Amino acid sequence: MKRAPLFVLLLAAFLIFSGFVFWDQFPFFLSATQPAAVVHSDSATSTLPTIPEAQPFLFQYLEVVDGCGPYYQGTCVNMRSGPGIEYGVVERLRTGMVLKIAGTVQGTDGKQWYEIAQDSSIRYPERISSKWYVQADAVTEFNDDGDHRIKKGDAFTTTKRIVVDLSQEVLYAYNGDILYMQEPISTGLDFTPTPRGTFTVYAMTPSRYMQGPLPGVSAQAYDLPGVPWNLYFTQDGAVIHGAYWHDHFGQSWSHGCVNLSPKNAKRLYEWAELGITVTVVN
Repeated sequence: MKRAPLFVLLLAAFLIFSGFVFWDQFPFFLSATQPAAVVHSDSATSTLPTIPEAQPFLFQYLEVVDGCGPYYQGTCVNMRSGPGIEYGVVERLRTGMVLKIAGTVQGTDGKQWYEIAQDSSIRYPERISSKWYVQADAVTEFNDDGDHRIKKGDAFTTTKRIVVDLSQEVLYAYNGDILYMQEPISTGLDFTPTPRGTFTVYAMTPSRYMQGPLPGVSAQAYDLPGVPWNLYFTQDGAVIHGAYWHDHFGQSWSHGCVNLSPKNAKRLYEWAELGITVTVVN
């Protein structure tokens, strides 16, 4: 058997020696396949650092909890064109309205005012002629993760379901066979009926600006900012939502949507989730 040349043996010895030196001085040369280092403490157990879960981004909203009634009875909360009482009133806010907040400013009166975010998808934007401001101490501020919509490829598994009974004007919400809520509603009038059938909640939003007329549905003109707690269940715009502008729950009264009182709509919205079934029966 041939012996290795002397210079080969010397080179191998040098490399082995160098490896021990560099390993000692630069442990970050560890291969990516090596297990992660464990930081030892004085305690008997050692743990790896944990990475906190990402939190959902939250948006600011306001809820009118002490405004006027559905027919403007009582004292309304005034929404103005600027952050101060000297600015003109652009809307009188009724109890149950929910509006998204764009920011907070100091008013001319030294108090905090909320600037209201304008809905970019409204049907008749020309009806809005100014910015909107509401005095902060007149409403209740809360945080929510905002709008949700089913995207292509999403899959949902839930035992929750909603049943809308048109003949009784009652909404039932179930989790499996357990009844969660049973409340009076207002569904579509004869000329704007609520669609019958089985549907899926595909979008949710805490606040929506609704306007009319609706081509092919209703010729009536209306402006309803801050419609609260919306569950969309048809692509044609049928929605389960709160209605702050009337109190005719238990009878037909809508343009095809399913109206609940704002209090009951909030309760349903906080329980609901995307993908739940909505069955509308006679």
